[in-house]
Amino acid sequence: MSVTLHEMRPVRGTPAHQTDSLAELVCSNSFKSVETVNAHGLLKAEMRVLGSINLQAADVARVPGGAALAVDRVAFAQAIHERIANHPNIRLVRGEVTELPSPAIIATGPLTSEALSAAIVKRLGGQDGHALAFWDAIAPIVSTESLDHSVLFRASRYGKGEGDDYLNAPFTEAEYDALVGALKVGDQYAPNHEFDKIQYFEGCLPVEEMAARGRDVLRFGPMKPVGLPDPKTGRPAFAVVQLRQEDRAGQMWNLVGFQTRLRKGEQEKVFRMVPGLGKAEFLRHGSIHRNAYLNAPASLTRHLSARDDAALMFAGQLTGVEGYTESSATGLLAGINLSRILTGEEPVIPPPSTIMGALYRYLHEADPAHFQPMNANFGLLEPLEKTPRDKARKKQLLAERALADMATFAGDLVAV
Repeated sequence: MSVTLHEMRPVRGTPAHQTDSLAELVCSNSFKSVETVNAHGLLKAEMRVLGSINLQAADVARVPGGAALAVDRVAFAQAIHERIANHPNIRLVRGEVTELPSPAIIATGPLTSEALSAAIVKRLGGQDGHALAFWDAIAPIVSTESLDHSVLFRASRYGKGEGDDYLNAPFTEAEYDALVGALKVGDQYAPNHEFDKIQYFEGCLPVEEMAARGRDVLRFGPMKPVGLPDPKTGRPAFAVVQLRQEDRAGQMWNLVGFQTRLRKGEQEKVFRMVPGLGKAEFLRHGSIHRNAYLNAPASLTRHLSARDDAALMFAGQLTGVEGYTESSATGLLAGINLSRILTGEEPVIPPPSTIMGALYRYLHEADPAHFQPMNANFGLLEPLEKTPRDKARKKQLLAERALADMATFAGDLVAV
């Protein structure tokens, strides 16, 4: 395929980038773990099966980082930049794109320009503009198998829905006061870039901001116990944290209303004070920052294209994935699928037994009303037919199955 690659820098800059190099890393220099018993490492192994040039460049630029794939930022960007700029089939054009072309892959990330953002909203969001969000208010997600279900009880407020849609953690007054106190003094991330300075919306305040506003703010907000009688007492608890199911298999649960700026280690320390979460495994940590992303389940197809144009595709963090590796994975598959579409073939998605396929399933099947960005984690994967009690063994089996299925998927692509 002959490709035109549009990059607006340096004609139009962003608040975060410092150079005009392609693939400039503006946050961490780590792509996280390379171990396949870690979800991020497993996703990298899957991407290597499909020939990811980003990981090839990362290998060249690698610096010591233990089990993590850490890179020299300059060397990494240079490796990608040179490969793209010198490729005979790629024409690199500098300048801002303000309309959506087709066929195309739009991979403009969380700092998409205002003009292109407006074009995306017009095309995908209609008059309500709900296709594109600009603030990423994320609550933590925990693994169901790490929860103490003898402490939690299932119920929906006033019995709505199916009547037992949520897991509920009941608090005594002393437990509630201890949690509020910990939230008020918890170690938070401080904005260190102009683009990351937040003016909070009242509808998505950090939980620690609510705690700082007064002792009872949380108890009359996301932790209100009304309509949720504790089956052990028959009465509402002093306060309640609700957990909402994130996946069809019930492996992942979201702490409702607990979007946070606490540092990751502090989140684990503080939120394990919630009754029933004393040994909680965090599949995704909470965060709040500027992040333009699409409501993928509401506005895109299963292969992340516009619903009225299979060849207008989206990739990267703009689609609602979190992280370098996840973003790169969607770009890799977008390239494969656009090539297939242009040669008259159907787009393909790896099976949900792989991290890549499971991420795509999440982006397509998540509840649009509650959609939030997601990173790679084992909770996304199709469950094993027989799950061993040993967690390390479980992850090993999940990884072995994922890599075998990805090898089959890749083999089918070559065969076609």
